[in-house]
Amino acid sequence: MEKYIGLDLGTTTLGIARSDALGFVHGVMTLKFDRNQFIVARKKVHAIVEEEGIKNIVLGYPLNLSGKPSEMSEICLRFRDDLLKEDPSLNIVMEDERLSTVTAHNMLSSKGVNHQQRKDNVDKIAACVILETFLRKKGY
Repeated sequence: MEKYIGLDLGTTTLGIARSDALGFVHGVMTLKFDRNQFIVARKKVHAIVEEEGIKNIVLGYPLNLSGKPSEMSEICLRFRDDLLKEDPSLNIVMEDERLSTVTAHNMLSSKGVNHQQRKDNVDKIAACVILETFLRKKGY
């Protein structure tokens, strides 16, 4: 199976997950950066792509509950376009991420994770949710 990187982009964080050759999804990290400094996030993605040799990226696409694009949707599309300008060989898929952060919070809460640990890990877990949703749709 091809490997994938899952991304949950926020205005100050980037949750990163990856799948392995067996299709299992693992949280990699939550990258923190200054507000709207997306170049830091793009550099980290490119570093992981280079280190891991993974060209497939699943980027969370935040829609409103109604299904309409949000302001953050536009930011994510720009982030995708900038990644592709820097490396046209990437295969980037946009995945509806509605409720992924809520799901991540619920998962962490149900495991008894305290507030600070939830805050530190929610974006990484949301990236896992986004990637797992995509892989399930693909039949993996």
